[in-house]
Amino acid sequence: MTRFEARRTPVHRGPAAWSAILPGQPAPMPLPGDATVDVAIIGGGFAGLAAARRLREMDPTARVAVLEASRLAEGASGRNSGFMIDLPHELTSDDYAGHGDDRKMIALNRHAIAFAKGAVQDYGIKGDYFDPVGKVNGAASETADALNRSYAGHLTGLGEPNQRLDAKGMQELTGSRHYVSGLYTPGTVMLQPAGFIRGFGEGLRASGVGIWENTPVTAIGRVGSGWALTTARGRVTAGKVILANNGHLESFGFAKDRLMHVFLYASMTVDLGAEALLALGGKPRWGVTPSDPMGTTMRRIDTALGGNRIITRTCASFLPGMEASEAALKRTAAVHARKFADRFPALSGVRQEYTWAGHLCLTRNAVSIARELEQGLYAATVCNGLGTARSTLTGIAAAELAMGQTSAITRHFASEAEPPRLPPKPFSTIGANAFLRWKEWRARSE
Repeated sequence: MTRFEARRTPVHRGPAAWSAILPGQPAPMPLPGDATVDVAIIGGGFAGLAAARRLREMDPTARVAVLEASRLAEGASGRNSGFMIDLPHELTSDDYAGHGDDRKMIALNRHAIAFAKGAVQDYGIKGDYFDPVGKVNGAASETADALNRSYAGHLTGLGEPNQRLDAKGMQELTGSRHYVSGLYTPGTVMLQPAGFIRGFGEGLRASGVGIWENTPVTAIGRVGSGWALTTARGRVTAGKVILANNGHLESFGFAKDRLMHVFLYASMTVDLGAEALLALGGKPRWGVTPSDPMGTTMRRIDTALGGNRIITRTCASFLPGMEASEAALKRTAAVHARKFADRFPALSGVRQEYTWAGHLCLTRNAVSIARELEQGLYAATVCNGLGTARSTLTGIAAAELAMGQTSAITRHFASEAEPPRLPPKPFSTIGANAFLRWKEWRARSE
């Protein structure tokens, strides 16, 4: 009998701050016992919830269940920076310009954003949690400013609007004198990712989809023409299964030695008081990605999103074991404090309330895995660092494949090459982390 056992289940290091700053969730609803469904989805993040919604769009009578190992928005979906980006954002590029057909990728990303917007409207998700305000690439040096100019030229060539901000414009936006320039693009949606995912899950549950939390799947086995999922809380029998668990696809034995497991780290301040806000100045909401992809992402939020806070995100580790350490959190928290003080010296004494690690999964050739793995078993995985938009797309693709449909999305993922193998261990681990440290050093002012 075909059987795939999970070698590990997700381990999250540090609190899921985006969820922690929101009002408490209702008690979790774990799998109540044995169940039978038409489609079972493993993973309740952007990919898994998108797959569930797309399945019910195609067949409102379909019995669909989502099994999440932890709580909604406390895994990777609640540990990102909340940027849902429409434009090329290739992390392996010097300036984010893509390596393929950028116009096609922009169209697909905008499809993902429109799909997410539909969920906001249909499920009554708070509008502040899905804010189409755009974002800025910030440059803190002349070298990074040159990257901004290069990217702006690329976007202009694609016919995409963009606006250059000078140092004064960046200060008026952020309250910081750190930046020499910025490049504003209007199409990014800024999420409160935990609020969005929680609302998405609640909406699906109200529509009849089973959303089972604290229910990690430890094995998948063929039973007749379908599948049986093993959990500590019962067995789920399904005609079809979608693995929407990003890098943990490898935990079930797929894409072995082909996936790069990278952790990014972030910190979030305490809720800023009136005195700190006065000293800060700037706008109440903004998002700045670094002009150099290995630089520092900064974001400011306001009360409607969980408090007047600033998020700092930088530092990366290549961890094939898929588990960050407490030592890494301590090291990166110190880096975040320095980066924050560099940008906001008037707030240098402000405490960082939360520090956490978030799991990204990448491939060397930047492809995702959204296809049929075995008969009736599908993948919606490998975000390549673009978890909100790319994972939404992989979820849609897997759902459509499971229902026998094709679209521009399924054709895109079907056309991608296989992810190549990584160099053997420990060379891949040592080499990747040395490369990341060098890239961080090179982008240290960013």
